[in-house]
This record gives sequence, C-alpha cells and structure tokens, in this order.
Amino acid sequence: MKTLAVWHDIVRNRDSGRLGEVLAEDCVFLSPIMHTPQAGGALTQMYLTAALNVFNDSFQYVKEVVSDQYAVLEFTCEVDGILVNGVDIMTFNAAGQIVEFKVMVRPLKAVNLLHARMRAMLEEMSGN
Repeated sequence: MKTLAVWHDIVRNRDSGRLGEVLAEDCVFLSPIMHTPQAGGALTQMYLTAALNVFNDSFQYVKEVVSDQYAVLEFTCEVDGILVNGVDIMTFNAAGQIVEFKVMVRPLKAVNLLHARMRAMLEEMSGN
C-alpha cells in the first residue's frame, strides 16, 4: 500500500512535512494521553509532528498487520531508559488516506513519560 510506504519513509526520515500526503483532511487522532478525539488533519499533523520529535533513533516497527482498510503497526523505542511498546492503528478511506490514527502505549511508566515529553514538545512548537 502506497500510504504505508510513504508513512514508513516519513518516520524513517522524521519528515513531518510529508504528513499531508497521507492524512485525510478530516482525520481523527486518538491519543493515549488525550481523553477526547482530536478532529482534523491539522491537529493530527501537529500531534504526529510532536511525536516524531519526541521519539529517537531507537524507534522501530516490529510487527505489522495490514488490510485494505486498516493497519496495525507495533513499535518499540527506548526513551530515558524506559522501553516504550505501543501500536499505531490506522484506518484508511477509499483513496488510501489515513482517516483515523490511534496510538496505544504500554507500560504505564512509558505513558507517563510520553505524556510529559509530548506536553513539552507541543508547548515548544506553539512557542510557549
């Protein structure tokens, strides 16, 4: 699937400028941190850009389950000595764009660490 090939290229090169190639304008982002869905491609792009800056070179996808409509990509990454394990769950529209991007993370220590890191990155991105 072309969308996944582009997604992997974006992650590998930390090239958030290409997110518009894969995200639908009405994409919804579901985060392990936020209790409400974040609606819109622009918000999804903001959160994914922050995540690309928070994760380091140890980030890697270790498993993929893919169909025409869905993809589940399991990842691992070590941040501050904590092994982060999670999944990116993507739903695609008929054009192959991502219309829903859901992130789930474990263990709790990793969720707490990512919460703090993502908050700091989003504040930095917004100039606060």
